[in-house]
Amino acid sequence: MGFLLSLLYLIVFFICFLFYFFRSTNTIPKNWRELKSEVLTIVEGMMSQNQDFILRKRNRIKLMSLNGRVAVITGGNRGIGLFVVKKLLQCDIKIVMGVRNPEGAKQAVESIIDKSLYEGKINYEHCDTGDMNSVRKFAERVQQLHPAVHILINNAAVMATPYQETKDGFESQMAINYTGHFLLTHLLLPQLIAGSKTNDGKNVRIINVSSCAHRTTDIDFDDFHCKKFYYPADAYAKSKLAQVYFTKYLETIFKERDLKIQSHAPHPGIVNTGLFEHSTINFIPWFKDLFYKTPEQGSRTIIYAAISPYLEGKGGTYLSNCYFDKSHSKAKNFAETKRLFDYTCQLLNIKTFGVI
Repeated sequence: MGFLLSLLYLIVFFICFLFYFFRSTNTIPKNWRELKSEVLTIVEGMMSQNQDFILRKRNRIKLMSLNGRVAVITGGNRGIGLFVVKKLLQCDIKIVMGVRNPEGAKQAVESIIDKSLYEGKINYEHCDTGDMNSVRKFAERVQQLHPAVHILINNAAVMATPYQETKDGFESQMAINYTGHFLLTHLLLPQLIAGSKTNDGKNVRIINVSSCAHRTTDIDFDDFHCKKFYYPADAYAKSKLAQVYFTKYLETIFKERDLKIQSHAPHPGIVNTGLFEHSTINFIPWFKDLFYKTPEQGSRTIIYAAISPYLEGKGGTYLSNCYFDKSHSKAKNFAETKRLFDYTCQLLNIKTFGVI
């Protein structure tokens, strides 16, 4: 009996330790719903981290020359995105980066990438995916630079931030991570279609960078902008679930229209980046250095989704560690994904997706 009681105390202590040091936000949960969200986030993160370790040998991507291709990426000026940019350049792909600070992005690229790789191959353009007007201006600039696009990587993201409303009236995490990318994909679809005609018969690709956190929540259409309930981890998870839904439904559109385009939603893994700035894990930074993936390792599944020949014709998939992974059960529900797609079109006043 004494042994069992001691074991119980040890388990409770371990859970309290995890909860104190591994919370997704500095905010303490105030009610059961917030506590549930936090616990699910911690558990999902630990499971994903374990998977990263077990499948680390699978997390590989062979780069190849794709001269003549054009890629558009949001973000890319730090963390995982910066190494995605580096790998795209190593494949001899031209890039348009949509970032909040183009000059800062230029300096970041120059700090880690050999100038011979990127000279004349990158355009640094302003784009705030949380501002729909900024997204429209960025899309116009891309259209001016390149009539055809072969890879679109919707990468820009924030995580577990305090509640904030954008100038469009959207919850900021959903706007930056999902809604802005939905609009950008709509606006660039003509260029992607043009790219499919100059891609050696292969599909062009749309990459919506997601997260394992998407499995911890559901889309709440009655409170889409989290005005009634907001918990940072839950709002982040909802935005990442929306990206998976979007990825799944895009495949339906492409097949209906007989377009040579495919979409993927890769999860980079648990990666040591600035996304954790609002997490209590920052109190013990050595843990991230020791156990999390590096940004370079986190970039591999995204690049895999963007260029791997193995994925040709296998769109609409959720990926992790350069392989297929299990997504949220509701992502397989056509009616559910269509509902979000139609809702977002209405939200953005899009009458026909891809037709400007």
